Amino acid sequence: MDVYRSSNIGIFLKANDGHLLVPNGMADTKVLKLSEYLGVRPLRTSIAGSRLIGSLVAMNGSGILVSRLAEDSEITDLRDATGLTVEKLSSRYTAVGNLIAANDRGALVSKIFPRRALDTIRRVLDVTVVSTTVASYVQVGSMVTATNSGAIIHPSASDEETALAGEALGVGVEPATINRGVPMVSSGLVANSQNAVVGSSTTGPELVMLTKALGI
Repeated sequence: MDVYRSSNIGIFLKANDGHLLVPNGMADTKVLKLSEYLGVRPLRTSIAGSRLIGSLVAMNGSGILVSRLAEDSEITDLRDATGLTVEKLSSRYTAVGNLIAANDRGALVSKIFPRRALDTIRRVLDVTVVSTTVASYVQVGSMVTATNSGAIIHPSASDEETALAGEALGVGVEPATINRGVPMVSSGLVANSQNAVVGSSTTGPELVMLTKALGI
């Protein structure tokens, strides 16, 4: 699938096992298909007026962290619609979704976050938090996609990084790519425990690996 004529669908979308966040103005037909594939309720929103939801949000089944640039009305609407804890992450780094990978068992977070931010992440997502890099990158959320059924990771991640990710997230972790070899896996898909939707450039062999790794 493409979103806004882009196969990088993960920068626009974010899902957990109950909800799918989609940008305001996204075509109704695509929203319906996505929500049916993932078995969730779709919620239209924006973060700081932007449609780059995937890059600006980290979420699991307990809470939602949003960029400090988010508007109070956006936070209130998300809180009312989901019933989850929704808070801004007070940090000078605004691309929250690119820096945190989480499921309902744990969270991998970038080493660039200070202790105060880690405390907020731990409280809002209600999971154990582990600071790490992936393939020597600090953008952990871009390099890992995690659900409660499995996770995929940048193919250049070290054995130690992969093992740490599996321990932190409580699921099996496998190397994978998206959209014909893109290693920043979160850029090209939206996934939960029930299913995954990938960018239109994703190949058959990539789909086989994703299906196996995510347990869908």
